Amino acid sequence: MNGGEGITDENIRQRTGSIFNIQFFSVHDGPGIRTTVFLKGCPLRCLWCHNPEGIKKQKHLAFAERKCVNCGACALACPRVHSVTGGRHTLNRAACAMRGACVDACPAGALEIVGREASVAEITSEIMREKRFYEGSEGGVTVSGGEPAMQPEFLLALVKNIKKENVHVALESSGFCDFSVLEAVLPYIDLFLYDCKETDPALHRKFTGVDNKPILENLRNLHRKGARILLRCPVVHGLNDRDDHFRGIAALSKELDRLEGVEILPYHKLAASKTGRMGLDPMDEYEQIPREESDKWVDTIRGYGGKVIDS
Repeated sequence: MNGGEGITDENIRQRTGSIFNIQFFSVHDGPGIRTTVFLKGCPLRCLWCHNPEGIKKQKHLAFAERKCVNCGACALACPRVHSVTGGRHTLNRAACAMRGACVDACPAGALEIVGREASVAEITSEIMREKRFYEGSEGGVTVSGGEPAMQPEFLLALVKNIKKENVHVALESSGFCDFSVLEAVLPYIDLFLYDCKETDPALHRKFTGVDNKPILENLRNLHRKGARILLRCPVVHGLNDRDDHFRGIAALSKELDRLEGVEILPYHKLAASKTGRMGLDPMDEYEQIPREESDKWVDTIRGYGGKVIDS
């Protein structure tokens, strides 16, 4: 992948990609007030995934059963997918063409198409409406996922176009990709929010489905090239809240001495309801621990010399 030499500004603006959300007034995805753009598609299968709607690049038909009033309007709009019998709604997602007729027909808002194709120009127009908040809070725009590197050409076009607006751009990534993707976007990224999910190689594969060797290699390569990097570490009680993992995080922090720091992200249960709405395989739920317990994780990593920031 190259840096887009020879591609006109108009070509960049018209390039399209698959996204599943644009979240305004975000305060947890980098400094200041931000807008986060979530791209679809991810090569990882984390046991605790917080954004399961971002795993597949394709659209999903989401159904919130608790909102359904069993009126049958969706079945009239699309009988191939929906049926209501005996006061119970059932749906056949495999038959869905994602045209949205059932969504438009539902009076209760129980149905939603998750994911849409959007152009760089369209997204930039949306996020620039909030520019006054970025300027007033030293915030900006964060591109997240899913894994943004799964759409490399779209990602490059998007961050390149946003950067022309003189806005701070952060990229949240698992780092599981060819380094050429990260290298291409590096000139347009002010801050990498780089995931460190597990430091033990065998457990990383067990928890995420992929090897952490290329992730760590890419992290070190970015560091060598002078990227600003905040290491973000999701911690799940019973999985990676282990002393050896905390030692590993601290060791990485000391090795990569120009890191902005380490941020600990305790697990929350938000994803469980999402998988049900979208008909995805149910995920295991883990204990959501109180703040005082996660503070102990922070103290432990700091005790090993890790540069943990307050979050």
